[in-house]
Amino acid sequence: MNPIRSRDNPQYKLLNKLATSSRERRQSKMTLLDGEKLIVSYRDTAQTAHILAISETAYAESEQRALFEEVSADNRLLITDQLLKAVSQVVTTTGLIAIVRIPEPASWPDNPGTCLLLEDIQDPGNLGTLLRTSAAAGVKHIALSKGCASAWAPKVLRAGMGANFLLHIHESADLVEIARGFKGKTIATQPRAEKTLYAADLSEPVAWLFGNEGAGLSGELLQTSTEKVRVPMSGATESMNITAAAAVCLFEQLRQISVKKYGVNFQ
Repeated sequence: MNPIRSRDNPQYKLLNKLATSSRERRQSKMTLLDGEKLIVSYRDTAQTAHILAISETAYAESEQRALFEEVSADNRLLITDQLLKAVSQVVTTTGLIAIVRIPEPASWPDNPGTCLLLEDIQDPGNLGTLLRTSAAAGVKHIALSKGCASAWAPKVLRAGMGANFLLHIHESADLVEIARGFKGKTIATQPRAEKTLYAADLSEPVAWLFGNEGAGLSGELLQTSTEKVRVPMSGATESMNITAAAAVCLFEQLRQISVKKYGVNFQ
């Protein structure tokens, strides 16, 4: 393979646009995966990348080259280290970048099981961590309001560590409509709620409502909740980061389900 050495190469230009422009990602319905971990996760989906690019240094290494050859791709590019570093958004690049099509989930299911309804989560790191936590807890469906960061932005993908490919992510969703149609409990966390998380029965599917980092849930979405709970805390802290709160809630639910099903805490 002859390496690409010019920034004017059309395929390199596309890499650069998708790395920096949310508008380009939205219009093209494609995004950029930066790094070995994300590309391994994508490989495991058995889908085909639009472009798979590798630096000259990475191509010379047997493990990186093997991964480059394993991933299904319409186009494969060898590019100079300097050009790949220029488009990479990580401090230490692994030398592998891919352009992939953003998956479009089917319509919201009638019975999604436990799910997360996320309203106006704007920090990419928070959103990626929420997706990763959801996947770890076995949640499959995530609904995002129009005010959320894009689930397929490179920063979110990196924070999610491949979780995006394990989930059905519904963006620009009508959360109020989904919450009202949910066949089960819809639970919101509030610092001053009378009931604690540990007093709630979480052994059946729950639609968890989590709101903006600063403003919390809107009044309209909060009104759809059938239950409000608080995570008990000691000390002077009044609240915790949304990602921590979601993790506590989801894994308390897993614990309760395990106790109900097997009579013991999950292992």
